[in-house]
Amino acid sequence: MAVSIDLSGRVAVVTGGTRGVGAGIARALLAAGADVVVCARRPPDHPVAAAGRTARFRALDVRDAAAVADFFAWVRDTHGRLDVLVNNAGGSPYGLLAESGPRRAARVVELNLIAPMTVALGAYEVMRDQEGGGSIVMIGSVSGTRPSPGTAAYGAAKAGLDNLARTLAVEWAPAIRVNTLVLGMVHTELAHLHYGDATGVAAVSRTVPLGRLADPAEAGDACVFLASPMAAYITGASLAVHGGGERPAFLAAARSQADATPSAGPGAGPGPGTGGAG
Repeated sequence: MAVSIDLSGRVAVVTGGTRGVGAGIARALLAAGADVVVCARRPPDHPVAAAGRTARFRALDVRDAAAVADFFAWVRDTHGRLDVLVNNAGGSPYGLLAESGPRRAARVVELNLIAPMTVALGAYEVMRDQEGGGSIVMIGSVSGTRPSPGTAAYGAAKAGLDNLARTLAVEWAPAIRVNTLVLGMVHTELAHLHYGDATGVAAVSRTVPLGRLADPAEAGDACVFLASPMAAYITGASLAVHGGGERPAFLAAARSQADATPSAGPGAGPGPGTGGAG
């Protein structure tokens, strides 16, 4: 029996939903039947649409607390309710921390941790008293689960975002569920800025166990699931969508060393540390 998710009649907000991963999430929600509002500082180059339906755009700088409060008041007045928030807006330029300095690091933390917290609080004001409560999905990153050289402040902020989600899942239960979608590398229209041309994308893809980068639609499908009644007992969870993560570097190093070492020849027994019997 086929399983489908119907979010008809639900109202969803996707921050940073005008391009990249955010647009993929918005399209998945639209295809599932939700009424979707996407917000960003600038309007999309093309309307965000799927299944013959189009997301509504509203300009918003998520770092402006007053603007965030006004935005959610508009959502409540215009749509009557808010069922789903996907806290997607964020990002960081590459730069070693000691060379970037504390001021830029603070701005990165503001965008990737403080702003999502402010947005979540705005959504809470709409969701907390309505029938059915609501679902909040934080868009995290594998950068928050492993060392993140070149994006140290971003990785630290994403680690904090995951902890924030777990805490809010307790504080706001049972009315509001809060989860984190931990994304790995995604092939968006801006992938060339991070990974280079097609050759670079292919090389990076080979480091992923599934052999490719994610498509924004796959992040969207995961968000639709977390927002749906199928996930009604899931809160405070972190769902990894990263294709298996990264192949451990020591495996490639060990293989290279083994290929470079001449064979000991017939009759040679296992050496020290290879697991052979003593």
